[in-house]
Amino acid sequence: MPRIARIVVDLALDREFDYLVPDEWVDALKIGSRVAVPFGRREAHGYIVDFVETSPHAGLKSILKPVGTKPLIEEHILRLARWVADYYVAPVELAVRTVLPSAVRHTRASFKEVTMVTPTDLARDPLAVAALRRKAATQARVIDALAAGPAPMPELTDLTGAGSAAIRALARKGFVTIGKRAMRRRPDAGHTVLPTQPLPLMPQQAEALAAIRESVEGVGPPVTLLFGVTGSGKTEVYLQAIDHVIKKGGGCIVLVPEISLTPQTVDRFRSRFGDTIAVLHSELSTGERHDEWHRIHDGEARIAIGPRSAVFAPVRRLGLIVVDEEHEHSYKQEDVPRYNARDVAVMRGRLDGCAVVLGSATPSLESFHNAQRGKYRLVRMPHRVDHREMPVMRIVDLRQEMEKEGRLNVLSRDLKEAIQSRIERAEQTILFLNRRGFATSLVCPSCGTVARCEHCSVAMTYHKPTDRLLCHICGAQQAVPERCPNPECKDPSFKYAGIGTQRVEETLRKVFPKARIARMDSDTMTRKDAYRKTLGAFRAGQIDVLIGTQMIAKGLDFPGVTLVGVVQADMSLHLPDFRAGERTFQLLTQVAGRAGRGDREGEVIVQTFSPFHPAIQAARRLDYDGFAAEELEFRRELGYPPFGRLAVITLRCAQEELVKLTGVALAEKIVAAAGPETRTAGPTPAPLAKARGEFRYQIMLRAQTTRRITEPLKAVLREFKWPDAVAWSVDVDALSLL
Repeated sequence: MPRIARIVVDLALDREFDYLVPDEWVDALKIGSRVAVPFGRREAHGYIVDFVETSPHAGLKSILKPVGTKPLIEEHILRLARWVADYYVAPVELAVRTVLPSAVRHTRASFKEVTMVTPTDLARDPLAVAALRRKAATQARVIDALAAGPAPMPELTDLTGAGSAAIRALARKGFVTIGKRAMRRRPDAGHTVLPTQPLPLMPQQAEALAAIRESVEGVGPPVTLLFGVTGSGKTEVYLQAIDHVIKKGGGCIVLVPEISLTPQTVDRFRSRFGDTIAVLHSELSTGERHDEWHRIHDGEARIAIGPRSAVFAPVRRLGLIVVDEEHEHSYKQEDVPRYNARDVAVMRGRLDGCAVVLGSATPSLESFHNAQRGKYRLVRMPHRVDHREMPVMRIVDLRQEMEKEGRLNVLSRDLKEAIQSRIERAEQTILFLNRRGFATSLVCPSCGTVARCEHCSVAMTYHKPTDRLLCHICGAQQAVPERCPNPECKDPSFKYAGIGTQRVEETLRKVFPKARIARMDSDTMTRKDAYRKTLGAFRAGQIDVLIGTQMIAKGLDFPGVTLVGVVQADMSLHLPDFRAGERTFQLLTQVAGRAGRGDREGEVIVQTFSPFHPAIQAARRLDYDGFAAEELEFRRELGYPPFGRLAVITLRCAQEELVKLTGVALAEKIVAAAGPETRTAGPTPAPLAKARGEFRYQIMLRAQTTRRITEPLKAVLREFKWPDAVAWSVDVDALSLL
């Protein structure tokens, strides 16, 4: 083995450092091992990413010691981390840290140890136990409780009423042994699911499964775009494809876009595959995340399920990655490195030589374009299971509604009547609104002044239960002003403007006082088990109307839902973002898909001020192909993705003039380095011009390939002299321009 190790340390320096490997550690250290190294005048921790024969540096220092007993990062996952760093213009050490959950990286992370009591052969001797029973009945109860095998001492004492002294007396007599044992913390503790068997497949499902199996076997394109309408049975295809991989001795990763989808997904997969499932997501406790990750790393779990970070799960002999709802923007990481888990999954499939399935009822235009040009295999599932009818969508023009009623009501007449009929028929309703809070803002009726956050360029949202104004950007709170804050007005009557989920809930409770109503948004889903409990109650028919934000818009399967209402469809439609139309179409189609998944026909009512917008009309017809053709032509003309690549550089500073001048200087250097093949726009104020007290300016870069953007950009960023007060970030393949 070479005597020089290349190491990334836990500091954002975007460099790898060479260290000598001491003789005593030559056999113990591997690629992926965590080590302690001297760094300046202190000790730092890092990961070995390579071994080299020679180093361009003289006077190398030696590694101090290994940290931990085994390598934590596999070599192929390190290759993926390096690709992430290179592609997304991120420091390599941050990419390496990203592939390990914080619960595993932490130096104090460990398994929970419990005191286990184990019966000996003497405990199975009838004569010895009979003699014990005559003299010490309490101790005999302990032996009886151990008939099923070893047990933790706290459980034994609770079960038998025996104290620890009685159990230790049994150890002295030779009936039991007492010792420490690592006990895995399980997020599903106390939760049972009934086993299920594979379901008969419709012809379209069988064709999809056959195509995926071919990809697993290395026949045809390794990436399959599974384009199936809502309710077409994609999950059963996933289950049977995974079963095929597991029987071949492989492992699988299943990505879901929202934590709220995880309980339902995990239950379906656990009912089919039992304890071979491990769950990775941020709602788990630190100990649970630590133990679940190690179950995967040690090969005990062969299927990893979770949101975007699960794409880095150390699954052994990876044979298949499933990205469910592949179009979802929540697969894009908001912090450095700003990776898209869908694209990382495709790259991991290439590096690991495994198949990848991208599933959606509304594929992203990038994935659909890749399928059109043969890069991905396109498999369509155009019908619902058992040929159930797709829901009927009705559009309510809120402009006409306001003319009739003289004001804007939360619920239109059509939607109120539809909800009432569902309540009378004991059917269920989902109401969707992509805005939490009671009202979007408070507005002065006299002068038009809006209550705004003093740190951000956005209106504050009114939350009625706390009677507070809350900024959804920085989290700042303030009391509701008694009068208009405009010193030239001072009008004491503020008016609510806009609608939030709290206001929808309050309106429903007034209109339908006997209905059982629940709300799912980030304000209500604060407890660890809140998702599972609320969705469980809804599935059990204990809730008539469920109100929610995006977390209820996709992936959930409730046969009792026959009505879906979209309270205001325009919220994502008029954002200053070229993807606004695509996002609105996807959202409406997905939320509509929650209706009519059982035996009864579904109905969708969409309230909007823009009833004739192409995205809304295409969603009404459930016409993905028509929408995609029109939208792709628009993108082609402007050179937007998928016909070009883009990156957005965002600069932030509390001094607006400084951040603007810095942006001008940076843009000039980028233009000089990138040349005419890369189009540079800006710096201009970002659509969200101020956040958390900092002014925000953006530079947008567009080119035919990502390399034409990132290579010159990296060169400029290495040499650019940044003012200390200016922070910056790069978002390659940005999904939001806000």
